[in-house]
Amino acid sequence: MPSERERLRELLRNDAVRTGDFILSSGKRASYYIDCRLVTLSAEGAFLTGRVMFQALGSPLPNAVAGMSVAADPVVTAVAIASFSAGSPVHALIVRSQAKEHGTGRQVEGPLQPGMHVAIVEDTVTTGGSVLRAAAAVTAAGGQVTGIWTLVDRLQGAAAAIARAGYAYQSVFTIEDLGIRPDGDC
Repeated sequence: MPSERERLRELLRNDAVRTGDFILSSGKRASYYIDCRLVTLSAEGAFLTGRVMFQALGSPLPNAVAGMSVAADPVVTAVAIASFSAGSPVHALIVRSQAKEHGTGRQVEGPLQPGMHVAIVEDTVTTGGSVLRAAAAVTAAGGQVTGIWTLVDRLQGAAAAIARAGYAYQSVFTIEDLGIRPDGDC
């Protein structure tokens, strides 16, 4: 029986990788797309994502995980559930692309308190722009960002951009782990 990490890798490789002509959120054109939501929103995939990402956070644990809505929503929720099941609750926060113009007017939703240690999580990174925007929003809202974690790194500059911004960074998988060469061939 494969480990939880290996089973998650298998699901991502078999269910999330698509070939074709795609434009990524970074604006880059790609011959493949990794639609992690096909895995992170499935029952088994959500369970495995939560467990694997929770373990990846290491020690000391942050008070919360946060990510840009919509891609990170299932990841932050899965981590929160896995953390509670493990007896070490980590809250979930959702970062909007911009603050609401109604209600509370917040950009960061969830139980964020000033000074909380927050890990930024994402399903896939390319250039790192989305995770860095999430980190900036959490910081502006009073959180202390402890680092950035992602399920899949496309190996197209995110690690360097995150390092330049001064954050610790870890990916659970790279595109190579999913059978994609850095030149984009599957």
